Amino acid sequence: MTALVDYVRSGEPDLTNRQMALLLLVYLKPGPHTVRGLARALNVSKPVVTRALNRLGALGYLRRQRDDSDKRNIFVARTTEGADFLEEFGQFIGDGPAPAGTGSGSGGRAAAHA
Repeated sequence: MTALVDYVRSGEPDLTNRQMALLLLVYLKPGPHTVRGLARALNVSKPVVTRALNRLGALGYLRRQRDDSDKRNIFVARTTEGADFLEEFGQFIGDGPAPAGTGSGSGGRAAAHA
């Protein structure tokens, strides 16, 4: 929990769960990714994905590309900024203590964050 508090205090953009899920889906699953496919994968409507893409696009974390062979399709592409954001986010989360019940004691790391 300390890692999340530190992250919120860091001033980095505050993404909703849907925005983060969409971002992780694009970066962790092989593409190509379409609005339709992302909506299906997250079990949400296309307008929900579009709103999340608007925010993530404004931050530079994802970009949209129109499909040249079918203008109705929009591909969602990764960006360097998005990869950098996820790398930094992973470092914030990775530096936190292990969750309770995982068998890994938080030991000195918890004390370092106190």
